[in-house]
Amino acid sequence: MSCQNIQDGLLVTLALSYEADPRQFVTLSRQTLDSSSARVAVAELRNGGFVEEQVRGVVRLTIRGYKKYLTTLMYACAG
Repeated sequence: MSCQNIQDGLLVTLALSYEADPRQFVTLSRQTLDSSSARVAVAELRNGGFVEEQVRGVVRLTIRGYKKYLTTLMYACAG
């Protein structure tokens, strides 16, 4: 699975959590943590300011990340 696909999947998962409670952190699965591609995807999202990582594998979306998700969703629906 490509890094972009992993990022997109993480954005969707984290956006759902963000909509329920923006302060809530999400614990990533062991399978996700064991994947080097997933770790790169999380690092890129974190470095871009889209997610905040409390400790390794415990993340939440930032407002910037949520806006990116909404923008991506708008383009997906328009296309």
